Amino acid sequence: MSPDIPARKDARALTPRAIVEELDRYIVGQREAKRAVAIALRNRWRRQQVPEHLRDEIAPKNIIMIGPTGVGKTEIARRLAKLVQAPFLKVEASKFTEVGYVGRDVDSMVRDLIEISVKLVKDEEITAVKARAREAAEERVLDLLLPRPMVREPGRPIELPAQMPAEPELPTTRDKLRKMLKEGKLDERTVEVEVMEQHSPAIQIFSQAGLEEMGINLKELFGQRGSKTRRKVRVGEAIDLLQQEEASKLVDMDKVVKEAVHRAENSGIIFLDEIDKIAGREGGHGPDVSREGVQRDLLPIVEGSTVTTKYGPVRTDHVLFIAAGAFHVSKPSDLIPELQGRFPIRVELESLGSADFIRILTEPENSLTRQYAALLETEGVKLHWREDAIAEIARMAALANERMQNIGARRLHTILERLLDELSFEAPGLTGQEIQITAQYVQERLVKVLEDEDLSKYIL
Repeated sequence: MSPDIPARKDARALTPRAIVEELDRYIVGQREAKRAVAIALRNRWRRQQVPEHLRDEIAPKNIIMIGPTGVGKTEIARRLAKLVQAPFLKVEASKFTEVGYVGRDVDSMVRDLIEISVKLVKDEEITAVKARAREAAEERVLDLLLPRPMVREPGRPIELPAQMPAEPELPTTRDKLRKMLKEGKLDERTVEVEVMEQHSPAIQIFSQAGLEEMGINLKELFGQRGSKTRRKVRVGEAIDLLQQEEASKLVDMDKVVKEAVHRAENSGIIFLDEIDKIAGREGGHGPDVSREGVQRDLLPIVEGSTVTTKYGPVRTDHVLFIAAGAFHVSKPSDLIPELQGRFPIRVELESLGSADFIRILTEPENSLTRQYAALLETEGVKLHWREDAIAEIARMAALANERMQNIGARRLHTILERLLDELSFEAPGLTGQEIQITAQYVQERLVKVLEDEDLSKYIL
């Protein structure tokens, strides 16, 4: 399995408790939200186990997450989808406009979801045939390095079939070359390969936003034009190019599309961010936007409808929708009643304080401190974070959020960038050194910025 494509988890083993424990590895706190999405995910597996006559009657329990920015709303949904290798799409509700106005049509989110699903399944299939594709690619490269003998039939030469006897020395030479190829000894040699290059039609330069609501996609209409070109490349690169081509030949796209549609319909997750921006009924920010109109356009998709895509009709009846918003000005009850009814589960995420920031900086497997240490280690610099430094960074992040707009854990990104700015710049000249990040180090670089409120608004 490719490192980019994690193995799919056994659905039976993904109990709500196991799902929460997995989310805890990456996200600090927010237990109520984690429990809600864990139950929603488990219910999808439970639905597949019930008698067929009941299966279509069980609708997904859509969720609204309420909380300020930077507290983990998007990350919870994204990690959930990654956990089960489900098609996942994040889209801002505020990007849609009522049908008839300039902007994106809500049906486009389903078309985007199915594209993601097709790519997900195709990547899995390509990974499954990777070994066979590489063997075929190596044979093609061997043919370039040592062409097979040709025999002439009436009128034209054809390649000698593999089973026909060749010159006595050829198999020995080919076997030697194959061994050298597998050992990488021929990687620097140059060969000329024929590859397919894709060209987008010139008409695609025009916007297709206005055509989306008609179900027309310019890429689907005109397709991708390609032409074969010959390129001189090193053997190592030639194998990679030809491996991709051979893998595509081995993948059954009809099977991929069928599985992708099934997975999108039954496992797809659409994350509707900024749902609070369309919650008011008083109209939008201008004549081109109608908040209530967007809600009414979203309603059939969330309730369950069939959307036409280039891969065929896709039903949204069992797609899981997770909506999120800060709801500073509006509240969930400002949504139209019909849409409220399609989001029966509501969870409120807590604001983050300095204690949470300490945990965020130290506990998750992908914590920022580990990320920066790994980045600088590529330059031969070892970074060590002292506990007092972590506490000071957390305190400053919480203080900055109090004085300015509260952007949650995202404040840690800006503070760490400022803190390590000089070190990141000088790192290539510090190879072999070990750097201790202490509370004093943090204060020397950040206190003056934090104390100057006008400056901190720009920098932090």
